[in-house]
Amino acid sequence: MDLLRLWRDKNARAVIIQILTIAGLFFFTFWIVSNAVTNLETIGKGYSFDFLFEPAGYDINQYLIEYTNRSSHLTAAVVGLLNTLLVAVTGIILATVVGFILGVLRLSKNLLMGKIVYTYIEVVRNVPVLLWILLVHGMLISSLPSPKASVSDGWDFLGVSFLSNRGFYLPQPNPEPAFWATVIAFFLGIAGAVVFRRHARKVQDATGKILPVFWVSVAAILGLPILVFLVTGLPIVWSFPELKGFNFVGGFAIKPEFMALTLALSLYTSSFIAENVRGGILAVSHGQTEAAHALGISNSRTLQLVVIPQALRVIIPPLTSQYLNLTKNSSLAIAVGYMDIVATIGGISLNQTGREMECMTIVLLVYLCFSLLISAFMNWYNKRIKLIER
Repeated sequence: MDLLRLWRDKNARAVIIQILTIAGLFFFTFWIVSNAVTNLETIGKGYSFDFLFEPAGYDINQYLIEYTNRSSHLTAAVVGLLNTLLVAVTGIILATVVGFILGVLRLSKNLLMGKIVYTYIEVVRNVPVLLWILLVHGMLISSLPSPKASVSDGWDFLGVSFLSNRGFYLPQPNPEPAFWATVIAFFLGIAGAVVFRRHARKVQDATGKILPVFWVSVAAILGLPILVFLVTGLPIVWSFPELKGFNFVGGFAIKPEFMALTLALSLYTSSFIAENVRGGILAVSHGQTEAAHALGISNSRTLQLVVIPQALRVIIPPLTSQYLNLTKNSSLAIAVGYMDIVATIGGISLNQTGREMECMTIVLLVYLCFSLLISAFMNWYNKRIKLIER
């Protein structure tokens, strides 16, 4: 009778259903995992990550940390992870900038400009992103000169940087131990700029006086590190690229695979962001713009101070989805030979070790963590800029 009375109670019944659902999910997950482990042990594989500490035995064309073919599979996974992170961060920044510019131009009163942007958006976003990646990569490889031709045909910049179909070769800074003082000064400058900005806002709210926040921030973030850098005796040794044989030696290279992947993903995603920006701007009441113009505010300042801050509340939620899509679309990097986490631990390492479950578990967890971090940050920012009602 007591159980029946609990079931008839609306609140109690809701709690019971949730408990049973969670218990069922846990049981189903446990059954799937235990069944997979049992089957793997039956065929003599087991479920172990010991292979991560074995030598990888393959080369990676671009890496941000020290790596050779004698490094472990774990190091190869870290290299792929950093390469994926590099594409995601660079692509998100570039796509955001281009997308916001296109979204604003899409609403331009200039008919020709609006139609050009509209055509670009419709063409780019209605073609699969993989085709854009292959197209941009093919254009870079076929249009850029060979390393030897880049030197003779003037594809160099001040004689210290060279652009070829092997990559964009730049001088590489090798910091000395004293350089850490400059790094510390940079972060102290950022902290000082944040503190001064908050102080300036309080002063403006209390007295109406506007302090030079921009120039003080520039002096703190750039001026202080440069001053420390000069005082410590320029603690950096430069390595310059030089042509030796058929390729450049020295410096560091931005590979064409990275350039093609980042450019294609950014331009593709920017077409969707542009439509989000256009919708957000149109969602702002036209009365806001008229009120700003009545106060004598120019069109550009109205857009910057009145329209965009209000439009962000509409733009941010769909913008989060585009950031997630760009990050997940970076898994197509293997199509152009860029060694990301899918190509390293989810590709070559998987084929060499035969550890399908373990390798794919790592890849899935990496993309899951990336997606959750992006979602958490964007949700935090969305709450920060939301309209606070009195």
